[in-house]
Amino acid sequence: MIEQIYTGCLAQGAYFIYSNGEAAIIDPLRETKPYLDKAEKAGVKIKYVFETHFHADFVSGHVELASKTGAEIVYGPNANPEFKATIASDNQVFTIGSYSIKVLHTPGHTMESSCYLLTDESGKNLALFTGDTLFLGDVGRPDLAQKAASMTQEELAGMLYESIYNKIMPLSDDIIVYPGHGAGSACGKNMMKETQDTLGHQKSMNYALNQPSKESFVQAVTEGLLPPPGYFPLNVALNKKGPQHLDALLTSSLVGYTPDSFEYETRNHEALILDTREAGEFAKGFIPGSINIGLGGQFAPWLGALVKDVNQAIILVSEPGKEEEALIRMSRVGFDHVIGFLKDGFDSWKKAGKPIDQINRITGNEFAEKYNQNSLVIDIRKDSEYSNGHIVNSNNFPLDFIDEWFTSIQDKKGFFLHCQGGYRSMIAASIFKSRGITDFYEVDGGYQAISKTNLPIEASKVPN
Repeated sequence: MIEQIYTGCLAQGAYFIYSNGEAAIIDPLRETKPYLDKAEKAGVKIKYVFETHFHADFVSGHVELASKTGAEIVYGPNANPEFKATIASDNQVFTIGSYSIKVLHTPGHTMESSCYLLTDESGKNLALFTGDTLFLGDVGRPDLAQKAASMTQEELAGMLYESIYNKIMPLSDDIIVYPGHGAGSACGKNMMKETQDTLGHQKSMNYALNQPSKESFVQAVTEGLLPPPGYFPLNVALNKKGPQHLDALLTSSLVGYTPDSFEYETRNHEALILDTREAGEFAKGFIPGSINIGLGGQFAPWLGALVKDVNQAIILVSEPGKEEEALIRMSRVGFDHVIGFLKDGFDSWKKAGKPIDQINRITGNEFAEKYNQNSLVIDIRKDSEYSNGHIVNSNNFPLDFIDEWFTSIQDKKGFFLHCQGGYRSMIAASIFKSRGITDFYEVDGGYQAISKTNLPIEASKVPN
């Protein structure tokens, strides 16, 4: 039995495999309870925790799972963890009940990257768990391990070519491919929204599997790579070292503060105030200096992309009862230095008569009334979104790179800010406010709302 456990916020797939009383977990997220619950429900013992590589975009639960279950942690060749683990050899076979799992060492994304080939009792190959080596519609980016491997991204891409074409392409077309990530992950550039597929279909449509030569493969997979999020190397280090157990982390971080003590702790720890409420609520009132990243969107990846330093002290403002969810999702990307939260949420701050700031949020129709050809409009969507349609004369400044373009607009007055639906633009609006920019309008509903007005829209390709 194979169960995919897909987490949309991270676009990440973990896997629970069991047979005849034994189970294995592949690439678990940090919180162990879901896997322990599944094992208990199925009446099986977790025998192995397989890791496809040292993950950069999330913190794994491998060490805690092993501690709680006695499971053996398994990596492919070249892995060098700082905790007890089995470093498998290429083609080594492990058994789970009547199933067997063969290690296929597939370096290129990282040096230790490995796929796991699942075979049934008759010897039929059933599934391939590809981690970040092969995605649906794409392959793993070859630029993340350059420093550790002392290689260029082109050299790593060449290694990835050899891995894929020598180890994966010869496998039968009916094998099911279960990747480590799907669309929305920063670990690739062209991933499909689907989360499983046959290898045969991937052979027919995946651009990387249809290159006429190694040279063309290298060019194709290295072309158009955006810089990786700043937190990636820090997550790799945590996964190599073995992260703190989540249970202990929650105990130390779930500390509620009154408004007065909240102010004191924020100053004392030089903490970032992270407000996880939804954008509309944040706009109506927030603690001055807060950064808004709502739990309702891709919370953890945006936190990692914009804050970058996982060691930054953070203090939370959340909807009452949502604090633990926020902490768990932060821990998935390595933010372990949360010192507490505002007890009873933002209402307690208001009732205490503390200072409040607001965002000047307008509707799409209000934007249409205020807009003219001389208006400064900042569109913070991705390049690809912008090129598919945007307001005439708007400026495309993707949120991912706000630190790079911020100085170019910090002296502007009366400008407009929008994204696709309002989630990202509220993040940017909160950053603007925290840095002293106050004279601007943020558009509720973003481009979706604006495109329903009569304003002129154009589509164009954005220059590289």
